[in-house]
Amino acid sequence: MAASDAGLVQVVDVHKSFGRLEVLRGVSMTVGRGEVVCLIGPSGSGKTTLVRCINHLERIDAGRILVAGESVGYRERNGRLVEESDAIIAARRQNIGMVFQRFNLFPHLTALENVSVGPLRVLRRGRGEVYVEAKELLSSVGLADKFDSYPAQLSGGQQQRVAIARALAMHPAVMLFDEPTSALDPETVGEVLDVMRKLAKGGMTMIVVTHEMGFAREVADRIIMMDEGIVVEEGGADEIFARPEMERTKAFLRAIL
Repeated sequence: MAASDAGLVQVVDVHKSFGRLEVLRGVSMTVGRGEVVCLIGPSGSGKTTLVRCINHLERIDAGRILVAGESVGYRERNGRLVEESDAIIAARRQNIGMVFQRFNLFPHLTALENVSVGPLRVLRRGRGEVYVEAKELLSSVGLADKFDSYPAQLSGGQQQRVAIARALAMHPAVMLFDEPTSALDPETVGEVLDVMRKLAKGGMTMIVVTHEMGFAREVADRIIMMDEGIVVEEGGADEIFARPEMERTKAFLRAIL
């Protein structure tokens, strides 16, 4: 089955433990091309671990993860998962953009250089075309006047927008967001969410871990509620927020809305 038929991102019965703590207990989900899926649930439910596993920043113990039809991080040999080489993992990651809670910008590089570093060093593209595209990306996230600014000269919201532009510079098939506004001051949250709304409207496939319920309700095509390492419930945003079926989902939404 082609990736377009099966889903751009496929997570199949994924398990992940840290020592004796089982963080993911058989999680499965499919994300279609152009779909926006928000992962909600209490802290410790496994949401962040799941998105880190999709990008192979965490190793899985069992199951399968495919992006654009290709396994991420592993191949199967005699019924067992065998980790791929670093080179193959790096090639697979080019399809996956990741935006973290903390911005993880290079402090010694300007905004323009931060956005350009991946295409220059990983994709080996020419500096001239990379810089032109990086300026376009920074302009698209509202930072046309910050090309030469260093991270320390930028607000948290501006740094996070640079981080989004940096991820987009690799032309990923899917963007992963791990609570991208949780480290921001309240007045800068909106500017980052606005950029994410624009991406969603433009058809970018997105998996978003978020506690911003208003954003999730407005933008998500589908909501996945997680708790204690499993998918408790999933459905359309209106369906989950207005008519949740599972008691755990109802209790969570009552506590935060």
